Amino acid sequence: MNIDVELDTRGLNCPLPILKAKKALTAMTSGQVLKVVSTDTGSLRDFAAFAKQTGNELLSQTTEGSDFIHILKRR
Repeated sequence: MNIDVELDTRGLNCPLPILKAKKALTAMTSGQVLKVVSTDTGSLRDFAAFAKQTGNELLSQTTEGSDFIHILKRR
């Protein structure tokens, strides 16, 4: 998968990972892919809801150790 922008939000708690992702997506063009790495346990639920509300596509969510990886595609 081709990642266009990667965002490290480790150590930040809700709502900061979502706010930073929203800002990054705004600067991206349609079809580009954003990878967000977070340590916030609530981010799995938060990013699913965020994608549904904004119309951006949530391509995947995975867990690697204490990191939660979210891949979103800009609408």
